[in-house]
This record gives sequence, C-alpha cells and structure tokens, in this order.
Amino acid sequence: MEFRYSVNGVQGVSEIKANLLLVDFLRDTLGLTGTKNPLDYGQTGACTVLLNGQPVKSSMMLAIQANDTNITTIEGLADSETIRILQASFKEYHAVQCGYCTPAVLLVLKDLLDRIPNPTELEVRKQLDSVLCRCTGYQNIVLAALDASKNLASAS
Repeated sequence: MEFRYSVNGVQGVSEIKANLLLVDFLRDTLGLTGTKNPLDYGQTGACTVLLNGQPVKSSMMLAIQANDTNITTIEGLADSETIRILQASFKEYHAVQCGYCTPAVLLVLKDLLDRIPNPTELEVRKQLDSVLCRCTGYQNIVLAALDASKNLASAS
C-alpha cells in the first residue's frame, strides 16, 4: 500500500506492507534509529515520536495510520532551541545514564514545555509517566526539566 509521510520535514511516499509498524518504518526504512524499538509494544515508551506535534508510541501503531501526517523524531529536533536547552539541563543535572529512553524523554518534555512554559513538578512527573526510565529514578530528569523551563523563559 502507498504511504505518504512527512518525517522531520522531509516528504516522501513509500510502498509498505499493511502490517508494518511505524517504529519499524522509521528505523528500518528511513534509518532514524533515535526512535527505539525495545519490542515491548509501548510499555517503556522508548518508541515515542511526535505525530502532528503530539507524543505517540510508534510501536503501538501501524505506519499507514500515520498516512498524511507530520512525524517528528528526535533527529528532527536537532536545531530546536527547546531541545538544546533541555540537553544542557540534562547535562547539568546528570539526568542521563544509559541514554536508551533519552530521545523519548526529550520528545515528551518538548511537548510539555511547548504547551506549558512553566510547568510544576507534578506536571513534569505526569508527562514523564509515558516513558519508563530504569536508570535514573526520574529525580534528576525532573530537576533538569524544571531548570530548562526557567532557562527557556529567560532566553525569550
């Protein structure tokens, strides 16, 4: 079947099988390996991408369900001011250990900070519910997100 997509601002058309998962299309067809496929079918959230700006678990949907949508992976946010500030805060607060979940965490936090520029700790924690981090216990990720929100406010 024909799949029309826009991934990280690049438009394309591909012939795909009806049962192809979006995560597999991104990783195997487009080579965008920042989106992880832990084969847990969405439980860890490491497969998270932004679909029309909203976080979705790409291992929980067929690629064809994203037909004619805008998909953003972590690779597509390399020039984002929000991501740069989040990354600096992650470094400052040692919010990364193994790094496996980090692309998904950054995507869901970007979504949060785009919607709520000055989130509370509870709002950050609720947003992080969709991504499982087995290394950090989230405390430093939460601190980094709160720091990034302050830095974003002072940058604008």
